[in-house]
Amino acid sequence: MPPMLWETPVALLIGLLVAVSATRWRPSGFPLHSLVWVTGPGAALVGWALGRGILGSGHSAATLAVSLTVSVVLVSLLFRAGTGVPTGRHRETRAV
Repeated sequence: MPPMLWETPVALLIGLLVAVSATRWRPSGFPLHSLVWVTGPGAALVGWALGRGILGSGHSAATLAVSLTVSVVLVSLLFRAGTGVPTGRHRETRAV
């Protein structure tokens, strides 16, 4: 079986696991869970294609590591640290 036939589903599975773990680890940090669920596998597939194009077909482990890295980086860009805190100007209170 050619490596490309099993690497593609494994890369998608890696991206799906990244998305699931991100939404379970910090559910309030990701306002749109559906966007995370699409970005994880999509980014992993792009990372796999990028790694395969640069490294070639003989480097399956490195290609999947690139897939994991790209997926984690792009999903982390969707994270919002203080989603529960209102944005805007901070009002200072003065003691009277």
